[in-house]
Amino acid sequence: MQWIVLFLLLWFINSMEMLTQARRRKQVSTTLFENCTGCIMCSEDNGCISCQQKLFLIIWRDGMRQYGACVHACPPGYFGVRGQEVNRCIKCRSPNCESCFSKDFCIKCKQQFYLHKGKCLSTCPLDTIAQPSTQECLKKCEMGPWGNWSPCTNQGRTCGWRWGSAARSREAIKSSKEEAEACPVLTESRKCRMKKRCPGEKKGNKRKEKRERKQRRKKKLDALLAT
Repeated sequence: MQWIVLFLLLWFINSMEMLTQARRRKQVSTTLFENCTGCIMCSEDNGCISCQQKLFLIIWRDGMRQYGACVHACPPGYFGVRGQEVNRCIKCRSPNCESCFSKDFCIKCKQQFYLHKGKCLSTCPLDTIAQPSTQECLKKCEMGPWGNWSPCTNQGRTCGWRWGSAARSREAIKSSKEEAEACPVLTESRKCRMKKRCPGEKKGNKRKEKRERKQRRKKKLDALLAT
C-alpha cells in the first residue's frame, strides 16, 4: 500500500513540473516570439531559428534552454554581424558596455562607467580626467604658463578703494574643445590692495564722497526698515 501511495505522489509531482514547463514555454512563445515575426523558420520551444533577409537573429539562454528572435536592430549590449546565410546579434563581452563595435571594443558605456580605449571603467586612469557629459576618460591637457597679473581694480577703477581684485590666465596647449573643458582652471583671481586716493584728488573731495556713500547706505537701510 505504501508503494502505491509513493508512486502516486511521484506521478503527481512530475505532472505538476511538466505542466509548469508547458505554461512557461507558452508564455515565452506568446510574449517574446508572438507570430514568429520576421522568422523563416520558427519553433514553439526555441523561437526563431532563421530570419528574413536584412533582419538580425538574436539568441539568449534561459537556463539550459535558448531562445531566438528576429530584430531590425540589435539591442543595447549587442552588436550586429552580417553573414552570407544569417545576420547575428552578438553580445558584448563586458557587462558594463551599452554598445560595442566588436566583442571586446566598447563604444558607449552604461551609467556610472567611463569609456577609455574601448573599455568601460568605473574610474579613469591617473593620466586622464573623467568627462561626465560624454562618459569618457580624456587625456589631461598640457597647460601653458600663467600670464601676468592684471592691474588691481574695483568697479573698473584702479584707485579710490581700499581693496580690489586682480586676475591672470593661462591657455591649454594642443587640446581639442572637449579636452579644454576637462582641463584644470584656466583663470584665477586674488584680492589686492589699491591706492585709496587717486592722483590729483583733493582730500576734501574724498571726504565728501565718503559722506555721500554713508548717506546713500543710510537711506537704503531706512527704506528697508520702513517696509
